[in-house]
Amino acid sequence: MEHGEHGEHGDHGGHGEHAGHADHSGHGEHADHAGHGGHGDHVGQFRRLFWINLLIAIPVVAFSGMFAMILGYTVPDWARWIAPILGTVMYVWGGRPFLTGAVSELKARKPGMMLLIGLAITVAFLASWGASLGILHHELEFWWELALLIVIMLLGHWIEMRSLAQTTSALDSLAALLPDEAERVDGDDVVKVSPADLRLGDIVIVRPGGSIPADGRIVDGRADIDESMLTGESRTVSRGIGDTVTAGTVATDSGLRVQVTATGDDTALAGIRKLVADAQASSSRAQRLADRAAGWLFWFALGAGILTALVWTLLGSPDDAVIRTITVLVIACPHALGLAIPLVVSIATERAARAGVLVKDRLALESMRGVDTVLFDKTGTLTKGEPTVTGISPIDGWSADAVLALAAAAEADSEHPLARAIVRAASALRRAQGPSDQLTATGFSSSPAVGVTATVDGHEVRVGGPHLLSEIGGQEVADAEQWRTDGAIILHVVQDGRVIGGLKLADEIRAESREAVAALHRRGVQVVMITGDAEAVAQAVAAELGIDRVFAGVRPEDKAAKVAALQAEGRTVAMVGDGVNDAPALAQADVGIAIGAGTDVAIASAGVILASDDPRSVVSVIELSQASYRKMTQNLWWAAGYNLISVPLAAGVLAPFGFVLPMSVGAVLMSLSTIVVALNAQTLRRLDLRPERVVAR
Repeated sequence: MEHGEHGEHGDHGGHGEHAGHADHSGHGEHADHAGHGGHGDHVGQFRRLFWINLLIAIPVVAFSGMFAMILGYTVPDWARWIAPILGTVMYVWGGRPFLTGAVSELKARKPGMMLLIGLAITVAFLASWGASLGILHHELEFWWELALLIVIMLLGHWIEMRSLAQTTSALDSLAALLPDEAERVDGDDVVKVSPADLRLGDIVIVRPGGSIPADGRIVDGRADIDESMLTGESRTVSRGIGDTVTAGTVATDSGLRVQVTATGDDTALAGIRKLVADAQASSSRAQRLADRAAGWLFWFALGAGILTALVWTLLGSPDDAVIRTITVLVIACPHALGLAIPLVVSIATERAARAGVLVKDRLALESMRGVDTVLFDKTGTLTKGEPTVTGISPIDGWSADAVLALAAAAEADSEHPLARAIVRAASALRRAQGPSDQLTATGFSSSPAVGVTATVDGHEVRVGGPHLLSEIGGQEVADAEQWRTDGAIILHVVQDGRVIGGLKLADEIRAESREAVAALHRRGVQVVMITGDAEAVAQAVAAELGIDRVFAGVRPEDKAAKVAALQAEGRTVAMVGDGVNDAPALAQADVGIAIGAGTDVAIASAGVILASDDPRSVVSVIELSQASYRKMTQNLWWAAGYNLISVPLAAGVLAPFGFVLPMSVGAVLMSLSTIVVALNAQTLRRLDLRPERVVAR
């Protein structure tokens, strides 16, 4: 694949040069029932409700007749109505979120956790008033249990909403990355404006250490940019004239002038915020399972409650029937079950976002743990997607550095990607070697299908492909045959009609790709590469990276068929591509992963989007999926198992053996179950998803 085969360089830049250069998901019902609108607002709401009701609960418990009898003291006559009055306040005010949710579930004909909570506190409230008024037996006075139940439920909701608010803080932190003001160039003046007032085409000045106020293209200067907020990578990236930069990233060492190319909702930052928000609002298979489990538990609890009432009544203990039935309804509250999935997935989504992994579809996150084949698109994914000088072969008497310097001088006025690659390579060499004089050229011209010509230090220097060699009657450099086998682009450098060296240009393999492939292999995942390039190029890249299978010469429209072929073999496939011409394949795959979302965040076909172009992040997604699944499973077993064991005990199945589970103990155990689930989900926050750490494990 010499440059002549690419047939692009002939009309690059219009110059005719080198024709040869080639709801918190699923928990939405729960949240809506409680009147939740936004997580941040409701953290404060439930915090206030909890603390105020906790203070009210103290006199309710202290002046509750049953509580006093248990501890052996007597409630004074003047205080006998304190518990009923304050208990009513707690029921109406503190219990309102649960009562509202219960009504919503009844209207929707979808009984669940809120209905169970509402039923439990309502039965306790009515029974307590009956006992206080002397209508029912005094042992049915449950004011202290009612107060305890409401406080515990409010505590559980506060824990839940605080956790979800911590999740959405990732979005708030993205917005906080933008500077408060931008310096816009206005003629000869520099005016300070709000980033919201910037318009397309504006030129802004970014000071050393300053944040970039909008997406744009550098028009002056070079700086090391901290893109960790976008990519999760701590390493800075050098950006110069012509390179794009993203709002919120930081120019760490030098000043820049940036022309604004996107503002407001069109910026990458806004796109990422939307992706994370959509992910948090999406549903998942595991969450739907938890919702179904809550529905099943309702019927289980209702049946157990009816059976308990009948059995204890038939045994001649109507008071015990009421007590046991209430206890069953309290114990059966599936609050912990409601927390089991949403907390895990929300925290996982937040952790992923901080590591530069944007989970757009939670089903994709769940499916990733079962992936056994990862299909990488080559260009722009495993490779950098742009030509790079990867080899120099000088003729005797010439050094590689001299050949590169002359070629860069001749190509300096060209805008073609291959010419830019040569100039970049020479610039990098000068920076590495220290200050040196840069060669300059005059008389630049280009010849279609031949190459470029310029005068450098009084000598005619030409750079081109096979047509140039034919024109001057020159011979290829010694390494050309091997380079051709590797599928590289070959250009020759000619001075005064004599070949002085050759340049090998190829799509450079990312250093991170080797680590990604090795890490996937260690996890038992097959790695497949798909590309439109010729077989020789594909096999050379595959051999260097240790890739298992290769699909070469595949047109974009045929990539989805290759994914389907792998699936037909019984494989669970994750497709990793650039999100543009890979869209059909990304949609066909079991999990579609778009890489490099910093410049293309509106990719509809992918379930997971990597903000960086680091292929190692694919391994991070697998690890996150596996860790999340473990937490989901642990929480589901804990929450459901607790209910299945506790309900029979609350019903009194061990009463013949002298053991009856008190309602108060059941309420405490229920709250502990909720807290255990919440704390278990929080352990996901310790998961380090930085690509360099994940592949090292």
